[in-house]
Amino acid sequence: MAIFESLTEKLNHAFSKIINRGKLTSLEIKEAMRDVKMALLEADVNYLVVKKFISDVSEKASGDEVLKSLTPAQTVIKIVRDELVKLMGSTNSKLEVSPKLPTVIMMCGLQGAGKTTMCGKLAVYLKKSGKRPLLAACDIYRPAAIEQLKIVGKQAGAEVFERGTSNPVKIAKEAVEYAKKQGYDTVILDTAGRLHIDEKLMKELEDIKKETNPTEILLTVDAMIGQDAVTTAEEFNNKLDITGVILTKLDGDTRGGAALSIRAITGKPIKFSGVGEKLGDLEPFHPDRIASRILGMGDVLTLIERAEQAISEDQAKELEKKFRQNKFDFEDYLTQMENLKKMGNIKDLLGMIPGLGSKIKAVEIDEKQLLRQKAIIQSMTPYERKNPEVIKASQRKRIAEGSGTGIQDVNQLLKQLEKSKEMMKMLKNKKGFGI
Repeated sequence: MAIFESLTEKLNHAFSKIINRGKLTSLEIKEAMRDVKMALLEADVNYLVVKKFISDVSEKASGDEVLKSLTPAQTVIKIVRDELVKLMGSTNSKLEVSPKLPTVIMMCGLQGAGKTTMCGKLAVYLKKSGKRPLLAACDIYRPAAIEQLKIVGKQAGAEVFERGTSNPVKIAKEAVEYAKKQGYDTVILDTAGRLHIDEKLMKELEDIKKETNPTEILLTVDAMIGQDAVTTAEEFNNKLDITGVILTKLDGDTRGGAALSIRAITGKPIKFSGVGEKLGDLEPFHPDRIASRILGMGDVLTLIERAEQAISEDQAKELEKKFRQNKFDFEDYLTQMENLKKMGNIKDLLGMIPGLGSKIKAVEIDEKQLLRQKAIIQSMTPYERKNPEVIKASQRKRIAEGSGTGIQDVNQLLKQLEKSKEMMKMLKNKKGFGI
């Protein structure tokens, strides 16, 4: 499911009633705002947040600038977008770095929110930025919590500091001292969670905060639990004065309420969002990009960033060279399929393309078809992949049998490659085409 798909669909429906009007009356704007209000409430956005949001938008949308505009509907939509951005914090809030290393990041949250996995994701993110993080196992209560962090740490390529099931406050303090001696610049404390907030949990977290003086206190909350996520954030913030929030499962069947309410209720920014199950699936939270995606306007910047992470500069140059020479083959095809997979869910990626956001629900993505194509290519010999023109009837039959597909599937893939090459040839021959 594309991010906030249900909310996007309802907002687009609300705006469709006014989009083709030459002029808008105050009544038409009022009716549109009523539809927007219902869409936000159904997305589980906090009622008080919705009330203020609609009030702010209505005030700006009822001015002469909109009523006398030549494109009043677009002006209203822009006001809604700007207010959504403002609601979520206006700009991306970066991680703070302590002037005196190591920087201590205290991770907290309820049990089941994905906090331990998020510690690993954060370690991977920091390593990409040139940091050297240390994970500290401070959850001594949940069965196998320490072992889980060790597994996550190994996958992330980060050392895990653990002292068994002794005092978690002492473990956190010793982890910071160990980091200083061993040259780690960041310590990520994986603290204990509970099924619900209780005094014992909060007292322990307050003690860890007092002993380690963390630069960041990040609360991990599950975006799929809606208003409960906002309540959890509010309670943790009241006790610990958190510095930010990480939303998990933002790529799931989430209605959007948590993302749109947390900043307004707690005054604390959403710093990151989990957008998948892999350790690399962590993205900085950009309110402007999220607002654009909610309104079906796409998110080109995130799409470019994902592409840059999936495709190296050398790969991009080599691919450009092959396009110039019209030598794109099945080895390249396979590489691009792998790169696409690294970038995330295909339907979510399509939703980032401007103009496709509102139409994405109608797009059927056959992930199995991509797997079949991969199996077909992998059933070819290395020579056949490099020189697909040599693949005749007998080879096609062998490839089909080897990949568990039909000869028709093999023929279709071969035609697809030829069409791609023909298209590149046509574009290259057009005057002014830059590759």
